[in-house]
Amino acid sequence: MANIENQKFIALDISGKNYLSWVLDVKLHLSAKKLRHIIEEDNAASNEERATALIFLRHHIDDGLKYEYLTVENPLEPWQNLNDRFEHLKVVVLSKTLND
Repeated sequence: MANIENQKFIALDISGKNYLSWVLDVKLHLSAKKLRHIIEEDNAASNEERATALIFLRHHIDDGLKYEYLTVENPLEPWQNLNDRFEHLKVVVLSKTLND
């Protein structure tokens, strides 16, 4: 857990332009830390696991986005909110890739 505060990959840009790669990186890193279940509905995560995942997520989002989630204590909330906000970008990127 000592190194979880170190940024492991590029933070999510406030515009969401790197959302697709960010989502994949977060999922991989949380899986490696055995914390992937925390971003799933109805998880039974401990307070310590939630705090660890929240620190990780906050460290990997743009400062402008961080302020939006300053008082949030459950990592599932920003995860779902960011997904709702930027999910449409995955469709744009994937359809552009398929059409090239």
